[in-house]
Amino acid sequence: MRNINCGRRTVLGGLVFCAALGWRLGSSVAQPAGRGARSARRILTVVIDPGHGGVDPGAISPNGVQEKDIALATASELARQLAARRGFRVVLTRSTDEFLPLRERVARARWWKADLFLSIHADALPNAEMRGISVFTQSARASDREAAALAASENRADLVGGVSLARQPRDVGKILLDLTRRQTSNLSIAIARRVVVELGREAVLLEHPQRSADFAVLTAPDVPSALVELGCLSNAAEERFLQQRAHQQKLARGLVRAVEAYFAAHGAG
Repeated sequence: MRNINCGRRTVLGGLVFCAALGWRLGSSVAQPAGRGARSARRILTVVIDPGHGGVDPGAISPNGVQEKDIALATASELARQLAARRGFRVVLTRSTDEFLPLRERVARARWWKADLFLSIHADALPNAEMRGISVFTQSARASDREAAALAASENRADLVGGVSLARQPRDVGKILLDLTRRQTSNLSIAIARRVVVELGREAVLLEHPQRSADFAVLTAPDVPSALVELGCLSNAAEERFLQQRAHQQKLARGLVRAVEAYFAAHGAG
């Protein structure tokens, strides 16, 4: 199967060219390099983003456990496990306790030409009895009140600017961006579904675990993205589990299966 991003960029590039010249899109599509149909599989780039860091601790449990530490430990374990699989290039947006603006996280994912972006977090809810994993995709309209509140708290660090399309005619740029965002949104929903299925085999899911909200870190228009909340630090049981290496390894295994299943279904080069 043809790689998702390469195929999308080829087609959308053709749309821009044809729209600018007033031509209709032809039927020929460039083939990847290689010997016939057995060309080498392209290495897929997965960018893993440990949420918060540095002066931004994220959510803090009643016992002082900080989200930034849970996110980094679990994201690092996910990166280790995924890098051990063939065909993946894995990049962490941060590997130490440093502060990264949301804009920089998105910019790094696009600079590395990510095929997939996963932002790793752990939340805190007003009701200490609530627990479970949830997965978010980008939406200007949140799926529920709790999702909107969480997105607002995550976005306080900074704001993400718009995408520059200065080199394209205004109408062509708008069409291109809309098409890209639409396909990216569909693919983001697909990875979120896989994450829910696979993590549901490893740990408790929050009620209605697949959600949407206006997260600034998920705004790359051309990179399928999802934000994973590994559990609730506000819940005593999950606070304890999330600090355990064995639990972090278990969550990482579920995420690895989700990533592999996603690319198997939607293209792996």
